[in-house]
Amino acid sequence: MIPIALLSIISVYIFIDRYFALRRAARLDKNFMNRIKEYILDDKIEAAVALCHSTDSPTARMILKGLQRLGRPLNDVHTAIENVGNMEIAKLEKGIPLLASVAGAAPMLGFFGTVTGMVRAFYTMASAGSNLNVGLLSAGIYEALVTTVAGLMVGIPAYFFYNYLVVKVDEVLFNLEIHTTEFMDLLNEPVK
Repeated sequence: MIPIALLSIISVYIFIDRYFALRRAARLDKNFMNRIKEYILDDKIEAAVALCHSTDSPTARMILKGLQRLGRPLNDVHTAIENVGNMEIAKLEKGIPLLASVAGAAPMLGFFGTVTGMVRAFYTMASAGSNLNVGLLSAGIYEALVTTVAGLMVGIPAYFFYNYLVVKVDEVLFNLEIHTTEFMDLLNEPVK
């Protein structure tokens, strides 16, 4: 039961931590890209860089890297942005694989408790001989059932937490790709 309780604490901690990190990452001023576009079209690169510095989001860090690479071939700019994006996604995914492990391990520990409880019940039954009564068996069966329930009570929410976070990471990734494409299209626009 102690390992299952520890897994419960770990899963709740990871979920809360990643939930707020993903919420922060998904939040972006709707006018951010419009302002970046205006600054670039007005040749105010320093203002665009300052805006990126003052905005705490993965998108701003990616655009900043692209702005710092202006003047280089577009493939280099795009690669630099993708590299930053990959690092941002890796930061957002921190702990999520561990949550998946908790979702799988907690029920397994519960089932392990089931097996040890049943072994205990049958050992008690074998040792009792003809003096067997229900009270002797109940402790082992109780252990078996409690550990199963505990393992499932931790594993099922952890599984849902994991899937929820994976979906949220995918949403952030999709938005990052949209903003990257928008930025690269801006750089590919012909000069007027």
